[in-house]
Amino acid sequence: MGRLDGKTALVTGAARGIGAGIAERFAAEGAAVITADRRDEPGEAVAASIRERGGRALYVHLDVTSGADWSAGVERAVAELGGVDVLVNNAGIIRVKPFEQTTLEDLRRVLDTNLVGAFLGMQAVLGSMRARGGGSIVNFSSVQGLEGREGMSAYAASKFGVRGLTRSVAIELGVHGIRVNTIVPGPTRTRMTEREGWTDAQYDAAYRGYPLGRMARAGEIASLALFLASDESSFCTGADFVADGGVTAGKPRG
Repeated sequence: MGRLDGKTALVTGAARGIGAGIAERFAAEGAAVITADRRDEPGEAVAASIRERGGRALYVHLDVTSGADWSAGVERAVAELGGVDVLVNNAGIIRVKPFEQTTLEDLRRVLDTNLVGAFLGMQAVLGSMRARGGGSIVNFSSVQGLEGREGMSAYAASKFGVRGLTRSVAIELGVHGIRVNTIVPGPTRTRMTEREGWTDAQYDAAYRGYPLGRMARAGEIASLALFLASDESSFCTGADFVADGGVTAGKPRG
């Protein structure tokens, strides 16, 4: 018996990286999965791969900054899979620029994707989750949502905002049996963090001074998302769940 048997999960940013890992892990644990992304070909490929292994999955095109896309995606989930029990707001972008060079357009684009996207997603699934007697929402922040970093003013603002949004919404939705939590991942090996020509050893070496001495693998973050999506976390809401290898525990070794 899977840990998500009978549940339907919508995962944004599911075409690659952490999102794809979460979608595949959820399907392996019995969930019907909606892979949602702007990247149609790889997003459909993730859903097709799940179906080929005997799982239930469909792909929906979703720009998380679009209320119309959210409505259409959730309507399809209700029509074809019965509704939404789990929402994972994983989609995000990053812009690294000195503060003085960060434009208002830069700030708005990052906030619209990382913060407004989570806001719209939670509102979009609320009706379905109420109708199904509850649900679990998992929002993605970052270690830059716990501490600042040079060149990441826009990104940090969005990720601090996700944590505040999560806590406030959790207070309001608990009465409906809807839990809302935040995953705070540390440096994770994905397409977003790739550097041309680097080996695995070079990626890990960049974090050698921190407690676990390496980057996270996408599957490790997916395992935390699985816990929060499942009934195993039934008394957890309004909380931050940090998976950063100790990056925010203190200063690294010299």
